[in-house]
Amino acid sequence: MALTLYTNSQSRGVVVDWLLLDLGIECERKEIAFETEMKSSEFLAMNPFGKVPVLVDGDIVVYELNAICAYLADKYFERGLAPALNDPQRGMYYRWLFFGAGPFAAAIDNLHLNVVIQPNQKMFMGYGDYDDTYQALVQGLEYASPYLCGTQFTAADICLGAMIMWQLKMNILQPHPVIERYINTIKQRESLSKISALFAA
Repeated sequence: MALTLYTNSQSRGVVVDWLLLDLGIECERKEIAFETEMKSSEFLAMNPFGKVPVLVDGDIVVYELNAICAYLADKYFERGLAPALNDPQRGMYYRWLFFGAGPFAAAIDNLHLNVVIQPNQKMFMGYGDYDDTYQALVQGLEYASPYLCGTQFTAADICLGAMIMWQLKMNILQPHPVIERYINTIKQRESLSKISALFAA
C-alpha cells in the first residue's frame, strides 16, 4: 500500500522529504495548511498535537519527525540508512536519534524562547541545561568519522544534520569547528543538494 506524507513545505516535514530522496522511494505528499487544516478534527485524529509531519502507511499512522525517519529507515532497510539490529553501531544510532528529538530539541527551544534553567533546577531536567547539551553535541561530534555511526550515513545524520543546519541558518546555534566539519561532510550528500536551499546557512 502506498505511503502518504502529510506535511508543509515550511515545516520540519522537509526533513522527511530529504530522507525519501535518499531512500529513493515514492510517497504521496499532501500539503497541509497551518492553523486550519492541521487543527481540523480529521487531522487531529491522526496527530492530536495538530502538527506535521505525519506518515500514513496503510493502517499505521506515525507522527514525530524522528519516529517517522526511523520507521522508514527500517521499513526500507535494504537502502542502508540504518545499522542492522546486530550491528554495534545500532546503539549509537538510537542515541543520536533520541538526542536530537529530546535533549537537543528541548535545549534549543528553551534558548530560542529565552527560558533559562537555573542551577538549582538542572536536576529536574533530563538534559541539565543548554550549555550541558551543547557540550554533549560537540563532544559527540568529535567522534563522527565521518558520520554519527562511523562510515555509514544513516537517518540519524539526516535528522540531526537537518536540525543543526536549520539552527545555524537561524543564528540560534553557536558555531564550532567540530560542528562545521560534520556539517560540511553532510552537505556532500547528493540528495541534500535537491533541497539544500532550505538548510543553507
